[in-house]
Amino acid sequence: MKITDLSHLINEDIMVYPGTERPVLQDIDIDGYQEIRITMFTHTATHIDAPYHILKHGRTLDELPIDKFIGPGIVIDCKALAGKEITVDFLKKYENEIADAEFLLLNAGWSLKWKTEAYFDDFPVLSLDAAKWLTNFKLKGIGLDSISLDPVHSIDLPNHHIVLDKEIIIIENLTNLDSLPASGFMFQCLPLKIEHADGSPVRAVAVF
Repeated sequence: MKITDLSHLINEDIMVYPGTERPVLQDIDIDGYQEIRITMFTHTATHIDAPYHILKHGRTLDELPIDKFIGPGIVIDCKALAGKEITVDFLKKYENEIADAEFLLLNAGWSLKWKTEAYFDDFPVLSLDAAKWLTNFKLKGIGLDSISLDPVHSIDLPNHHIVLDKEIIIIENLTNLDSLPASGFMFQCLPLKIEHADGSPVRAVAVF
């Protein structure tokens, strides 16, 4: 068995969505033992978007069953689509693999831009038709090595609405996707058990 870590390290220098405050980590000495006080938003680092993040009628992470966060995954290489949309025609080449998976991970190669301003621009995103097409499968989640399922400048976040309405969770800011085989692994992204959570940082891993 091999386990690959797909999560970014959380520190005060981490990339965050434009307008979001970076986390604050304070080392505290209390009567001779150490603790760290952490102040950060739920959508920090490698994290999950729950349906409730966008949809007021959507379920929170703590309302979803625990098996929602574990399942067979596949990786699709979409590095050639920088600055473009991921279309239905592109995804149809992998239709059989998607049908057998519960987690679809989109490898844009964007984790290589981590901690640079280029991380926020021109990453490939699903077309609206592609997002709708993916809801026809048994997917539990869609994972990305970029910061959002929609362009950063998007206000309406249509792809978020489409997939979260079908309770397909979104895992953003993944890394190390190049180290995975195209299929044949189990993906895990267990969130913190936070009451009424609209999102949560996760330690995402692949086991194969």
